[in-house]
Amino acid sequence: MTALVSNLEKRKHPIIHWTLLIVGWSAVILGVLGIFLPLLPTTPFLLLAAACFARTSDKFYQWLTKHPRLGKYISAYLNGKGIPLKAKCYTSALMISMMTLSAVLVQPPIWAIISMYVIALCVSIYLFKLPTLEIPTSKKIK
Repeated sequence: MTALVSNLEKRKHPIIHWTLLIVGWSAVILGVLGIFLPLLPTTPFLLLAAACFARTSDKFYQWLTKHPRLGKYISAYLNGKGIPLKAKCYTSALMISMMTLSAVLVQPPIWAIISMYVIALCVSIYLFKLPTLEIPTSKKIK
């Protein structure tokens, strides 16, 4: 992915560069929290961080993709092995929940609400068409 983004493009706009770095690190933090908190999905946040870092910093991108704990989620997706079923379900549920909350609080026109749910449906279909990564269960201590 980083090969697709030239160094010139990475350094083109400082505001975009710093915004992507901030979004990337925020996504890393949320992804790490998602390991411990059942309502936060880990994989989508780490994929977002990888995408941000791929466009801004080879150093951070390499760190994230080769990280002993976090890198497995990203590597599995990038290698075509998919994402865990739990991440697919959490992502879809969180996306629909946030869109519902937005629709209730903001009260946009009906066409905007329909558009949001069509996007959520399309993203959910895409997620569930991806291969499901089987996570080995840990051995239980007797």
